[in-house]
Amino acid sequence: MSVPVAPEKRQKMESALDQLKKCTVVVADTGDFNAIEEYKPQDATTNPSLILAAAKMPTYQHLLDQAIKYGIANAGSEEEQVMNTMDKLFVSFGLEILKKIPGRVSTEVDARLSFDKNAMVSRALKLIALYEAAGVSKDRVLIKLSSTWEGIQAGRELEEKHGVHCNMTLLFSFAQAVACAEAHVTLISPFVGRILDWHKENTDKKTYEASEDPGVVSVTKIYNYYKKFDYPTVVMGASFRNTGEVKALAGCDLLTISPGLLAELSKDHSSVVPTLTAQGAKACELEQIHLDEKDFRWLHNEDRMAVEKLSDGIRKFAADAVKLESMIKVRP
Repeated sequence: MSVPVAPEKRQKMESALDQLKKCTVVVADTGDFNAIEEYKPQDATTNPSLILAAAKMPTYQHLLDQAIKYGIANAGSEEEQVMNTMDKLFVSFGLEILKKIPGRVSTEVDARLSFDKNAMVSRALKLIALYEAAGVSKDRVLIKLSSTWEGIQAGRELEEKHGVHCNMTLLFSFAQAVACAEAHVTLISPFVGRILDWHKENTDKKTYEASEDPGVVSVTKIYNYYKKFDYPTVVMGASFRNTGEVKALAGCDLLTISPGLLAELSKDHSSVVPTLTAQGAKACELEQIHLDEKDFRWLHNEDRMAVEKLSDGIRKFAADAVKLESMIKVRP
């Protein structure tokens, strides 16, 4: 005969990850399918750096080979072949991930297009066409775009004209968050850990309590602003450096978390209480603002951290895309 477990004991036995899943949609930040199977997230996100790491693993060489065959068969010049191979590879990883999650996968448009709105729209539609050719509805895909002014406007066009859902990445400033909300994109990914990195490198303060972490403070403000003024765009905290940051944002719409931190949370049995709530947001003293292009550029430019981290993020994703292309070119 089984003995009933008291609610308070059951709470102690539950992992921080299980508790977090009750108030926040947990997303796996990885291209490794095994990690997705182990931690059972709702959604998954990828980016050029994650795909590069996964493409080096022996387990996924067949996806790389299939993408190269596709690229050769569907283009003329070497440049076109490589571009088609990259698109196919990103979608192939996405398709495999979708077999293991109930929700959506995020697939990123080449960061080297971050300042070309029309090129971003075109590349996004090509990615969606590849998913649909494989039998996957665009509703299960989020197209990731850099949160430049051009990227945000590409997101607006994709959402309004094509019904393509967008995930605005490399988001560091309040100006970026406001512009994304006004563009009515589906989701934003503010980078918590990279904000913390910048403050550690550029100020005298090297350690922070989770609630005072500059990345946590930034995402909390954005979440409260969106909920206070009823923007439908949802917030997915990203780029975490430790589980303290994750737990400090419990209650956020979504949080995308690396396998390493998912493992820590699964072994952590401390209490997780929602710190972000729609009700709490309504009581915040925030004023609504509206940004056209010149206002956006000025307000974003006033945030030195955001300017530097956006530029740095685009450069790093672009560099990893180049490394991936180099792997493709030397593949026999």
